[in-house]
Amino acid sequence: MGILEKISEIEAEMARTQKNKATSGHLGLLKARLAKLRRELMTPKGGGGGTGEGFDVAKTGDARVGFVGFPSVGKSTLLSNLAGVYSEVAAYEFTTLTTVPGVIRYKGAKIQLLDLPGIIEGAKDGKGRGRQVIAVARTCSLILIVLDVLKPLHHKKIIERELEGFGIRLNKKPPNISFRKKEKGGVNLTATCAQSQLDLDTVKTILSEYKIHNADITLRSDSSADDLIDVIEGNRAYIPCIFVLNKIDQISIVELDVIYKIPHCVPISAHHKWNFDDLLEKMWEYLSLVRIYTKPKGQLPDYEAPVVLKCGQSSVEDFCTNLHKAIMKEFKYALVWGSSVKHTPQKVGKEHLLDDEDVIQIVKK
Repeated sequence: MGILEKISEIEAEMARTQKNKATSGHLGLLKARLAKLRRELMTPKGGGGGTGEGFDVAKTGDARVGFVGFPSVGKSTLLSNLAGVYSEVAAYEFTTLTTVPGVIRYKGAKIQLLDLPGIIEGAKDGKGRGRQVIAVARTCSLILIVLDVLKPLHHKKIIERELEGFGIRLNKKPPNISFRKKEKGGVNLTATCAQSQLDLDTVKTILSEYKIHNADITLRSDSSADDLIDVIEGNRAYIPCIFVLNKIDQISIVELDVIYKIPHCVPISAHHKWNFDDLLEKMWEYLSLVRIYTKPKGQLPDYEAPVVLKCGQSSVEDFCTNLHKAIMKEFKYALVWGSSVKHTPQKVGKEHLLDDEDVIQIVKK
């Protein structure tokens, strides 16, 4: 029996099984088996499938945004109009009906846009191309799911299910679970808060499917079997996502008001270039980028070309390494102007975390 048949059998059994306390262990076991089979689909044995031309687009710029959606929802129009309107460098390399890249500059950052084709067709069936498209989607800093405003929810569910099946978690944080394998001592489960779904038996059942019989597990939030499986698998990609509802020129103002209440959603018209400012602002917010301006000694800061870092990876050391690895060897201290310091300029060390639009001057030994 092939992997796909096994997957559909398990999915059918899960659909038949009633959800209650008595069946939670069995459902956990089925979910673990399903996760293992999905992993086999993603990384086939023998390395088959090839890379496929046009999918391996070199990463450029400060962030990468992938457009996902069904055919003819307006992804290509959105890409060409966004990159055409807001681009200094309209760097298109049109590959053979595969990934189409474009680049925009926004608030001083260079953002790479990728139009990913046919992530739906065949992706879930493990067909080679589907796998490659998913692999590119996993490298994105942000995913834009482009939907037709006339049938958004149906398509949204299908796409979310496809991406979830391949280990991409949209708008979620990694589960607050610590998991450590050990040589002996059995399974040790500690929960720092009340658990509504997981108990020791369910945890042991899931671990046994992975042939793990000795481990320390700490649950720091109310966790599900899926959360535990994600932590054990360890290959999940947690990516922010915006749902872009295109073709709003075809609906009424009343319908538009309703759409605006959907979380993580921006309505636009790619064809008429409506609401692009709102979309770009939301993209900027979800990318969580930090711009740092450099100030050479005795000169004004350079506000034209900021160094762009990711939020949470914006220490003075990260900044120096981004410029050149050798800088840290000669680093003495840094002078910082901006919201991350109490008084300006302030002398800081390499661990200091920089805020968006701080100005920095490096002082060498």
